[in-house]
Amino acid sequence: MKKNILNKLLLFLPLFILIFISLSNMYFVSQFKGYENYFFKQTIWFAIGFLSLIFFYILKPQFFFNKAKYIYYINILLLVLVLFWGTTVNGSRAWFKLAYFSFQPSELMKFSLTLYLCQIINNFKTKSMKQEFYVILRLLLITSIPSFLVFLEPDTGAILIYFIILLGIIVAYKINFKYYIILGLIIFVGLGIMGYLYFFKQNLFVDLFGTSFFYRVDRILTFLSNDSFQLDRALISIGTALFWGRSEGVYIPEAATDFIVAFSISKLGIISFIIILLCFLVLDSYFLIKIFKTKLKKHKLFIAGFFTMFVFAQIQNIGMNLGLLPIIGLPLPFVSYGGTNIIVYFMFLGILINIKNK
Repeated sequence: MKKNILNKLLLFLPLFILIFISLSNMYFVSQFKGYENYFFKQTIWFAIGFLSLIFFYILKPQFFFNKAKYIYYINILLLVLVLFWGTTVNGSRAWFKLAYFSFQPSELMKFSLTLYLCQIINNFKTKSMKQEFYVILRLLLITSIPSFLVFLEPDTGAILIYFIILLGIIVAYKINFKYYIILGLIIFVGLGIMGYLYFFKQNLFVDLFGTSFFYRVDRILTFLSNDSFQLDRALISIGTALFWGRSEGVYIPEAATDFIVAFSISKLGIISFIIILLCFLVLDSYFLIKIFKTKLKKHKLFIAGFFTMFVFAQIQNIGMNLGLLPIIGLPLPFVSYGGTNIIVYFMFLGILINIKNK
């Protein structure tokens, strides 16, 4: 009983601290023109998130694994429909805008894809070389379909997350080492071809991938030369921050989402960044331990898929705020503003806390 209480404390205490920091930042963001409702909206999103957690907890993991294929197909349909009837925000047609709220199918796909990939692997009872090859091809196909649709929006960050989820599940599945070499060569050749087209055949690159994707790649590569207005604003804001309390700071584009870390440091002090890091350290340790303790294969794979996505989002968001990684537009889990992203993480948690270590 005491052990169970401790486990829940290790999960929910850092979670509530991150939520408090998020809402504190949204309070300051709401003071800027055009962002007046962010505090109220973020509060609503967290409330809906907790309701989602309860819903997914009550229904039990097996219910969702049994319906994984249909959940995935419905999400694919949403990704197709959003290309025709979605709302364009920051150059991406990725949102369905309804009367009082909007939602992003590419975020929901993180959950749908993780479920379906785990269910596919779980259906293979033996582990022969032939079956491993077949299952890897199928996993790549299942991951590539939503990636292609999201590429058309475009949303580079979501595509990366899909393949990070796939990587986490494959590693937990413990496939033959030679397949890592094959996958690595495919990625290397693919990036090499894209790099050649970008630097030496730019007209062909634009014809194949579109102008929007060209500028996204260009924005990522500006990281190498530190030529980024967003990054400059973020680093200046961090450099002028106080350890405790609020500083005047400077204007930071996308302060509530991509650059929430820089904004938090400038408004809540450097101490807020230290607390964020400690909270994520506790949460990451909790999920990592759960991976090793969980015995049922599909449950272990599900946690591994979530864990790699969760950690990658932290590293990428914090890294781009500090100028250590390219800017690709990934929100910080439970801290950045965003409705669908927050709800999806709570959907994951609803299943994760229901998974027993057996």
